[in-house]
Amino acid sequence: MLRQISEDVRVNLKDRLREVRDAIRQNRHDGAGDALREATSHLPPFPGKGIEGLLSHAASAVDDALSLAESLVPHERPAKVDGTTVKSLRSYFPAGDKDPLGGERLFRRDMYYLAKTVLGELKVSDVRIHEANFAAVHAAMRKRHADLLAALAGSNPAEQLAPVAAATAALLLEFLSQRPIRFSEAPVDMPAGVHGIALDIRCLAPLALACGLATVATDGSSEPDMLEIAVLATNVRHDRILQAFAKADPMSELTGVFAALLAHLP
Repeated sequence: MLRQISEDVRVNLKDRLREVRDAIRQNRHDGAGDALREATSHLPPFPGKGIEGLLSHAASAVDDALSLAESLVPHERPAKVDGTTVKSLRSYFPAGDKDPLGGERLFRRDMYYLAKTVLGELKVSDVRIHEANFAAVHAAMRKRHADLLAALAGSNPAEQLAPVAAATAALLLEFLSQRPIRFSEAPVDMPAGVHGIALDIRCLAPLALACGLATVATDGSSEPDMLEIAVLATNVRHDRILQAFAKADPMSELTGVFAALLAHLP
């Protein structure tokens, strides 16, 4: 119990520190403040302009110091984030309660960096990714969908499509419930006005599908382009996934959508 509390505190602290770091970076004298200075250049000079300059230089110095500190501290960050970063659902949710904290730690770390990669592909900015919410997704899967996870452990390769599709659907629903990604603007290639659950699905469905693909991989390993495939496939089927989510039984509807994708994707 104490170990779990300590882990929860650590994860929430990391999220808060990331938010502070983002705020510092937005106030660098040589960075994000340029757009603000250009937009307000026509206004009368602010009496505290010199103070603003000092503060922005201080923010730059703090940011540089934090960057140096990060380079000296060992990280759990993957050396390269691509399709090989994705693990099987059996790795994230080991059977028989084998090292559940290890599975959670692996899950939220991988999902955090995979989410950053997907957001980059979709050109989404002004975003916050919360590891604590990924930890909540992991806990919800173990609590609410234990039967689906157990079915994964007992399925052989010839019969695993249905249980993997169901677990993938459940994972997307928990993603949408916990909302580990918080953003305020849509990707540049999305139609104007597309926000809310549609954007959540656009960003989170690739993570769920990638986990499903890694789980049904015949040799048990992920391919470098697996994440790219998941992004492209969920983009093509975005409307169908959105429609399935809106149905009276989204779990069943989404299971059907993912079963079709898992059956036909490499």
